[in-house]
Amino acid sequence: MTTYTAKQIHLISRPGGMPSHDNFSIVNVELNPPGDGEVLVKNLYMSVDPYMRGRMRADAVYADAYELNKVMYGGAVGEVIESGDSSLQVGDIVLNGAAWQDKFVAKANTVSKLEPFDMDQLSLYLGTLGMPGLTSYVGLLKYGEPKEGETVFVSAASGAVGANVCQIAKLKGCRVIGSVGSDEKAQWLLDECGVDAVINYKTCGDLSDALAKAAPDGIDIYFENVGGDHLQAALNVMNPFGRIAACGMIASYNNSEPAPGPNNLMLIVGKKIRINGFIVSDHGDMRPQFLSEMIPWIQEGKVKSRETMVEGLDNAVDAFLGLFSGNNFGKMVVKI
Repeated sequence: MTTYTAKQIHLISRPGGMPSHDNFSIVNVELNPPGDGEVLVKNLYMSVDPYMRGRMRADAVYADAYELNKVMYGGAVGEVIESGDSSLQVGDIVLNGAAWQDKFVAKANTVSKLEPFDMDQLSLYLGTLGMPGLTSYVGLLKYGEPKEGETVFVSAASGAVGANVCQIAKLKGCRVIGSVGSDEKAQWLLDECGVDAVINYKTCGDLSDALAKAAPDGIDIYFENVGGDHLQAALNVMNPFGRIAACGMIASYNNSEPAPGPNNLMLIVGKKIRINGFIVSDHGDMRPQFLSEMIPWIQEGKVKSRETMVEGLDNAVDAFLGLFSGNNFGKMVVKI
């Protein structure tokens, strides 16, 4: 019987603050060939995302915690290299949840066959056409409820989620303000994505003042990716009946102790602000609608994507850690 060797990355200890290489281990495992109803997949690209940090906690909140001494998981795109199921053929491209490994065997019904519009852009199915893109679409349209002429503020605006939010909001006729951590990212949003104003939060001084200057008529929607002082600034500048789509709060993901929150939360009451937290996994029903709009937008050049591509599974941990120091420009992807 032919066996295969797969390289995997395991979580071997739970980080107390910022993760380090000591929390992970590269492990080689033997795989049996696929049985009836199974496929052997070679991963081509995998995603690293900020939400994975939460799964490294024993008390993971909105997703199951990663088990210690087992392979982690997440979004990946792979190619079927051996099939024991008639629904999938060798060479088929599949979207799967078996990241952090170069090969795996799984039930055929646990992977999704893709019909890529461009084989040279497979990694988009982990970004603009994948979970981050759907997150942007759901959060902005379902919970932000943008109306033409309104002002939208987006934190982490050049990231995998934020950049799509900015561009969808522009397509819906909104004025868009983004917050980023470098002038290069700011310029890309202005030049390529059509954002109306961008704040470099590292150099702007007081963020509330900078946001008020960029939005003299206030903001109507805040797409929350960061938390902390960004949430405080958004509340200060938000108009009555404003909406906040709370997607994530990356500023606190690596805190070993809770940090003080915004001190202006009473504005939620006085301004009658609505805050909706959401998890994209609850909204798979919107994926067909999302793809029917997003693919033409990409093909027509109305939505631009930016990726940071890291080569090799051995460098996946570095790619993941880079998310928390701003090393990524757009979607962080590992080419396996």
